[in-house]
Amino acid sequence: MVILAGDVGGTKTILGLFSRRGGRPVALRERTFPSAGSASLEAIVEAFLSEGRERVTACALGVAGPVVDERTEVINLRWPVDARRVARLLRLPRVHLLNDIEAIAWGISALPPGSTLGLTPRLRPRPGNAALIAAGTGLGTAILFWDGQHHWPAASEGGHVGFAPRDEDEIELRRYFLRRHDRLSLDRLVSGPGLRGIYDFLVESGRGALSPLMARRLEEDDPSAAISEAGLRDDDPTAERALDWFVSLYGSAAGDLALVAGAVGGVWVGGGIAPKILPKLRSGSFLRSLRSKGRLSLFLERVPVRVILDPRTGLLGAAVRAARGSPGSLLAPSRGRPR
Repeated sequence: MVILAGDVGGTKTILGLFSRRGGRPVALRERTFPSAGSASLEAIVEAFLSEGRERVTACALGVAGPVVDERTEVINLRWPVDARRVARLLRLPRVHLLNDIEAIAWGISALPPGSTLGLTPRLRPRPGNAALIAAGTGLGTAILFWDGQHHWPAASEGGHVGFAPRDEDEIELRRYFLRRHDRLSLDRLVSGPGLRGIYDFLVESGRGALSPLMARRLEEDDPSAAISEAGLRDDDPTAERALDWFVSLYGSAAGDLALVAGAVGGVWVGGGIAPKILPKLRSGSFLRSLRSKGRLSLFLERVPVRVILDPRTGLLGAAVRAARGSPGSLLAPSRGRPR
């Protein structure tokens, strides 16, 4: 079996070829393409396959957008992603098209040792549903449904649910964001752009100050990265406060998702931001916010939480899904401590 897996985003598209060994995907080769500069996804696939002589026998693609009828539109791309068009190109009966967070969920089972970090090392997952939340450019979610023996990933657009303030400061934060957006979803706050927005709110409301050094960083670097790096180094009080607030909001969103999913099987934290702010995630405020749910706090205190560290998890997940052909299990029944 030669598997073509893809991670398709508005900025870049990563394609990889995999074989299967012991039920797990094994990488053969991989390449990253700029998405915006390409005429279509089919053109990217043709360019990638022209570099070798492999005959693809299965394919799955993770895409940053909701998938409806084997098709999706990716933000910032002028071309759609259509599974049927890719299938015709590859001469396959079907290409599996997945939401990008669903692809990460499929990839959890293929992660090598050391690719995850537990925030609750004393807790073990119990048989039951699990949940995945992933913040990056936006906020994505997925639910891993338990059938009595295995988990089955399902796509979700839960990152776009409305934001509910928890106190007076967050009511003011909500008002600030609503002056800039018609609707305030979690995605607006728990994301890279959201971190920048929280920082700006602190400065503009007089709760924080913009130093000359941070002003230069925000102009010269990626703003979200500049704020998170300064917040981790503790060399800018406003950046530190913004990052702490972001982590608290992230934890609260993870707790809400755990309640929706009934995630006794655990909460997985993915996306590009989490590995970069691990000290803050481990400081305690993330878990406190996740568990601070009134009468359901005791329920959430027994839910294990792990952070996914491997940025290739979505690509691996697409390979796992393609290898199965028809839907199959993701994770083995819980036994002992989580990996």
